[in-house]
Amino acid sequence: MIANHAAQEAAAHATASGSSPALGSASNGHPGLTPREKAERPRPLSPVCVHLRPFADRSFFRSMVVGLVLVLPYAAPGFGADAATELDAVIVTATRTAQTADETLAAVTVIDRAEIERRQVRSVDDALRGIPGLSIANTGGRGQPTTLFLRGTDSDHVLVLVDGVKIGSATLGPAALQDVPIDQVERIEVVRGPRSSLYGSEAIGGVIQIFTRRGGGPLRPRFSVGAGSEVSANASLGLSGGGEQGWFDVSGRFEATEGFDACRGEPLVGGCFTFEPDNDGYHNAAGHARAGYRFGELGEIDLRFLRSETDTDYDGTMFSGNESRTVQQVAGASASLYPRPGWKLGLNAGRSWDELDVFYQGRFLDRFDTRRDSLSWQNDLGVGEGQILTLSIDYQRDQVDSSLDYERTSRSNTGVFGQYLGELQGHRVQLSVRRDDNQQFGGETTGSAAWGYTLGNGLRLTASYGTAFKAPTFNDLYYPFFGNPDLDPETSWSAELGVAGETLGTSWSLNLYQTEIDDLIAFDANVLRPENIDSARIRGLEAVAATEVAGWQLNANLTLLDPENRSSGANQGQRLPRRPEQSLSLDLDRAFGAIRAGASLSAYGRAYDDLANRDRLDGYVLVDLRAEYAFSRALRLQGRIENLLDEDYETAAFYNQPGRRFFVTLRYEP
Repeated sequence: MIANHAAQEAAAHATASGSSPALGSASNGHPGLTPREKAERPRPLSPVCVHLRPFADRSFFRSMVVGLVLVLPYAAPGFGADAATELDAVIVTATRTAQTADETLAAVTVIDRAEIERRQVRSVDDALRGIPGLSIANTGGRGQPTTLFLRGTDSDHVLVLVDGVKIGSATLGPAALQDVPIDQVERIEVVRGPRSSLYGSEAIGGVIQIFTRRGGGPLRPRFSVGAGSEVSANASLGLSGGGEQGWFDVSGRFEATEGFDACRGEPLVGGCFTFEPDNDGYHNAAGHARAGYRFGELGEIDLRFLRSETDTDYDGTMFSGNESRTVQQVAGASASLYPRPGWKLGLNAGRSWDELDVFYQGRFLDRFDTRRDSLSWQNDLGVGEGQILTLSIDYQRDQVDSSLDYERTSRSNTGVFGQYLGELQGHRVQLSVRRDDNQQFGGETTGSAAWGYTLGNGLRLTASYGTAFKAPTFNDLYYPFFGNPDLDPETSWSAELGVAGETLGTSWSLNLYQTEIDDLIAFDANVLRPENIDSARIRGLEAVAATEVAGWQLNANLTLLDPENRSSGANQGQRLPRRPEQSLSLDLDRAFGAIRAGASLSAYGRAYDDLANRDRLDGYVLVDLRAEYAFSRALRLQGRIENLLDEDYETAAFYNQPGRRFFVTLRYEP
């Protein structure tokens, strides 16, 4: 049973089948605010001389054309002359200080509460679909393991925070985003590009930060109830309020679905290595509480708690299990003090839990519980007009409690970083450097530099360069009989160039980047343990536009990706698994009095499921339709049809994806 921890935790939580195999190994990898049109304007990019391979994929373009024929009739020809709405979102993840979207030099997407409800999003991973440079692999339906590939990097190269607290499994790596309750989310910030110089380990591809509902203002109750295909239902209830200086929000949510048969695997071929033709259900119960108080001009405090419990069925064997019960829990407290004008002192403490129990036919198999404690002390100092200097110390301690016997069950990391933000005569500069001292692998230094300049015609140029690293997980290091305590961190560098502007009422941006990753950790079948043996080079282009078409709000983005395996051996030069080389997203929305209608199109080119690029995942196109009717300002009835074309597709080989389905929601929120 020990040797099957990777399969157990993956099938129940989110890895081997949900993330890419190790890059150079013959095995399946180491065990292991406002709508988007206001905020999504990526800024920076990579070397001008970056060469992109031919991205043509006929199946991708055929699928795209079919989808466009269905979606574009919603919009009359011709672009509106009105300029896109001015950016006014406040973003904190890109620099760890508050900036507006048009000030940040990073490629940032913000998904706020209004967009979540407008698009009738049902989960966090659903909300993230369609973001430039981000692809998602899923091993079935609702609640099944879901992994993200941001700008072609691996699934555990994305740092995930909830209200500033790092979440995820210390044994496995990735965060179980599919279990975070979307009803309790206020907004999501996605920063693309390396951020290790601010956050330390994992931020090779970028950072995703989820902010929960804060509350404030008059006392306001809210509720929603919904039902749909696959015998699915959910309900949520919340209450928010506060006074002139205080705020609070409490809420709860329940969701259940019978699901469908997630795996079409064959016992001796792949997927879940078994045949269980039954529906794979999912149940989730979650609660959230947040409260804070502002002490006039002196500062404020904020307390937060989020808990999500799930029970998920999946297809598996007596070794990997076929049922998981998980708990995702995050608690945090922060205080902001203003000792004098121009000086902000921030203290942030938090703890996250990732608990997993694995069962087979009701019989307990294994337990993997991890806990992360974090403490941060940050000083933001105004050192002149338009100049900010940030100095910070971060501390993190990971701890593992498992039914398996790990050689070591805890480790700590201390990081010290400094950052300079400045503006002079139209030039914006961001410089940062960080030193991490890890109890297991020693020290790692990362840095970044970004520059931006706005020309007289409003055209904005940006450039950036940054390094990043990813620390080995406890599975990599100490998994019984298969871990390697001598592993080094994975390291990377990224360069990026960008240009953004507004033409004929259309806001647009182009970002070009290159990332090279060394010492990737892969399972070496020759020595039966993980080794630092792999490397990869990723080149990409992201194009984003937002405008108005005959009264319809239109958001569009296109990503072209060249994710190349640079490891020595038979797989050198092949595409990295589960990264589509092309992706296109279109989103249309318009109000007709009390009625609002919208449509979304997502098209993806081919990808491969294996290192040798023998198992091809064909391109596909998804079309979703949505509509709502407002009985009043507070009460709305919403309906959504997903996968209108009933497309048959896979994002991971042998794992089925949902066909056409619908969902209806009654929502009340004054």
